[in-house]
Amino acid sequence: MGTKGRAILESLGIKIPKLLTLLNKAFADEWLAYYQYWLGAKVAVGMPKEAVVAELIQHSADELRHAGMVADRIIQLGGEPLLEPKEWYDFTNCGYDKPANPDVRVLLDQNIKGEQCAISVYENIMKFTKDKDPVTYDMALQIMTDEVMHEEDLEAIKKDISIMFGKK
Repeated sequence: MGTKGRAILESLGIKIPKLLTLLNKAFADEWLAYYQYWLGAKVAVGMPKEAVVAELIQHSADELRHAGMVADRIIQLGGEPLLEPKEWYDFTNCGYDKPANPDVRVLLDQNIKGEQCAISVYENIMKFTKDKDPVTYDMALQIMTDEVMHEEDLEAIKKDISIMFGKK
């Protein structure tokens, strides 16, 4: 980011190093979410596997796109995205739930938990940048909108599975 842009953000009370930390934590979350979705789609078993796999693949692509958006903003702010994947574990807000149990119901629960965490992460970034950094705020809003839709998609499939198997 240019000198003038940084000066404006700082004059509005944005602590750029703090914002870069928040964004790198979100960046780590997005990469771990991407991998969790992608690998879950590969190992998934159970009914309705096809529907769950399709959703997981779509969500993995969205998480990868989110990682790109966050990386771009970090660079625009004069920072550097995490360069080592091993750093993702040190920075993550939401963690990583390995798909040790590939049952689609377990995978859905793991990913719903991840989406709920991601919603909170972007809500916090929005609170930090509200009325001070419209570019980061708008990016966080776009990503949070996707995460809310992901949560709803996964919860709808989970509900369908419950209905299929006669559980309320």
